[in-house]
Amino acid sequence: MTDSVKPGARAADKRRRLTAAAAQVLHEQGVERTTLADIARAADVPVGNVYYYFKTKDELVRAALSEHSAYLDELTGSLDQLPGPRDRLEALIEAWVGRRDVAARYGCPTGTLAVELDKRADGSLDVEAGAVIRRLLDWAGEQFRLLGLPDPDGLAVTLVSAYQGMSLLANALRDPDIMTREGARLLGWLDALEVPDRTR
Repeated sequence: MTDSVKPGARAADKRRRLTAAAAQVLHEQGVERTTLADIARAADVPVGNVYYYFKTKDELVRAALSEHSAYLDELTGSLDQLPGPRDRLEALIEAWVGRRDVAARYGCPTGTLAVELDKRADGSLDVEAGAVIRRLLDWAGEQFRLLGLPDPDGLAVTLVSAYQGMSLLANALRDPDIMTREGARLLGWLDALEVPDRTR
């Protein structure tokens, strides 16, 4: 019997599994506590194979950030299918609340990584983590802009700051209900924003 999977496809699958495992394990354990062996175990690949695809832990962190970025693209891509910007923003908040148990246990995947990486004296990984958050801010700002609201970028900062805050508090207090309550408050805030009358 021959193996019908080509070596290139197997290699791509291993790299994909390692990238997904890096994103998960780094979120759950943080950068400093995570070893390459932890990621290999989560990806179900021999630890020696990790070095073939990623020479350093920083390369794995970069791959994890890429995974977070891809998740953000997938999320905003699906939200963009909704009919209007208010619907999209509401669905974003509901998606955050839907991950309340994960947030209560580990915090925001990108936010916690950005904070941890910022404490390191070496490298530019903190800037790369910040770039993922910047992309979310830009997307949210565009939604507020489409609503015709003044200071759309400021409103995006308010929204994302509220998410980061509720995620941090839910994690620090191990209380997913914080996400539920603050998510409802955010939805109320969003609903109360007055869209300018463009018929004048």
